[in-house]
Amino acid sequence: MKLIDALEKDRASFIEAGYRLPLFDRKAVTERTLKTPEWIHFGAGNIFRAFIAAAHQKTLEAGGAETGLVVVGGHDFEVIDLAYRPYDNLTALVTLNADGTVDKTVIGSVVKSLTADPRSADWDWLAKAFRAPSLQMVSLTITEKGYSLTEGRGEYRNDVLRDFAEGPAHPSHTIGRLAALCHERFVAGGMPIALVSMDNCAHNGDRLRASVIPFANAWVRSGLAEPGFVEWLLDPAKVSYPWTMIDKITPRPDASVSRILAETGLEDTVIRHTAGGAYVAPFVNAEAAEYLVVEDSFPNGRPALEKGGILFTERETVEKVERMKVGSCLNPLHTALAIFGCLLGHTLISEEMKDPQLRALAERLGYDEGLPVAEDPGIVKPRDFLREVIEQRLPNPFLPDTPQRIACDTSQKLPIRFGGTLKAWNDDPGRDARSLRFVPLVFAGWLRYLTGIDDAGKFFEPSPDPLLSRCRDVVAGLSLGDKGPFSERLGPLLSDASIFGLDLNEIGLAERVEGYFAEMMAAPGAVRKLLVTLLS
Repeated sequence: MKLIDALEKDRASFIEAGYRLPLFDRKAVTERTLKTPEWIHFGAGNIFRAFIAAAHQKTLEAGGAETGLVVVGGHDFEVIDLAYRPYDNLTALVTLNADGTVDKTVIGSVVKSLTADPRSADWDWLAKAFRAPSLQMVSLTITEKGYSLTEGRGEYRNDVLRDFAEGPAHPSHTIGRLAALCHERFVAGGMPIALVSMDNCAHNGDRLRASVIPFANAWVRSGLAEPGFVEWLLDPAKVSYPWTMIDKITPRPDASVSRILAETGLEDTVIRHTAGGAYVAPFVNAEAAEYLVVEDSFPNGRPALEKGGILFTERETVEKVERMKVGSCLNPLHTALAIFGCLLGHTLISEEMKDPQLRALAERLGYDEGLPVAEDPGIVKPRDFLREVIEQRLPNPFLPDTPQRIACDTSQKLPIRFGGTLKAWNDDPGRDARSLRFVPLVFAGWLRYLTGIDDAGKFFEPSPDPLLSRCRDVVAGLSLGDKGPFSERLGPLLSDASIFGLDLNEIGLAERVEGYFAEMMAAPGAVRKLLVTLLS
């Protein structure tokens, strides 16, 4: 079977092999899309193919839209040439279920794929589409770093400065290209549009706006863009930047999935590498769980994507869902498993969930200390979300997440993932932060992790972290068997609210963290011993 023929010659073969095929007239949808495009998406990666395109397919099938998606490769143009065009923009979506089974769906909602190359004919098509009154939204999944315009010291990058100087004719930065296409829309009459970041970062709509405006300012100041362009971009009645919260794990294409598809008779399941470092294939693999919560701010209308499972609400609710996920029900558990997984020699998060103490740690951290102070956003129930995380998502054997990867940048994650919980327990007159047991255990575990000695007494290399050197200095020279007190050594770090969210000395938790740390330094096996003591 060839994926390119899925909807024509080999339809019966695909159905017999267990694939679910699109239930809409793709030819008619394509014709309408090319005539009156409504939705363009920048970022042709896995999260788009596995989630956003799949949600739009459901919307089309439910009658919530009449046009399909146009996807644009923002920088790694090879993705378009390898993963889209050879297959008529079709994708085989493989859903990796927690019970070890898979579901197979052919996604056909993407009807045109382009590169954002100003030197190509694709750019001419994009410019025309941005001038079309029918265009309602432009969405993006370009990763958080895709919005960055500056170097580490806060100075504009060279490609950004070049775009500022040369204007909207031949921009090279992805956001510069978006700004240039928005200028096309402005000079064509300034019809409304929604610019929608769907990347996994807080307040992403504001992040997108803050990245677009500098290009417009530079071009208007130098006379390279029409007067009024900046004002149009900042007028919410004309251009909106909705906040969104997205949550779905979409690992790079996996060789085991490639073999599964090959055994069904699919002819091409090869995983290829682009020069830009992407792994692409005719298929994508992803977990079943998915959440996309979107601020309902679309000045030119939008498809009825709620029919595809996307949740629309007001901005405040988007932020509540984000806080629930990042600060209570998912990310803190990931960090705890990352730290203790490294100390105990685990290499997969899913394997950690078979470890009775580590599973219990995730449960107690989530149910006992995170959930009681998690604000219910209404649109997603925190307890249901947490239960799905613990019972289905973290134990999923298909997902290749490693504690070593998640342990990267822990100093940057701790205040975001635990600071809100600490503050809620500390500020509520009916609660006492000093009663917390498992958040302090995670903090102590991280300090123990910084020694670079695992629970068996073997050395390991901690994962990259911008503050790794500074924080490791605090535990430098310590060996297993060293006895406390460690308060003089650890106290200054535990007072750093920029790392822990609050001053742990001030709220009465430093002593507990130091005590846990001392117990875990006592001897080989002391980490496991403490976990058994606290979690049996």
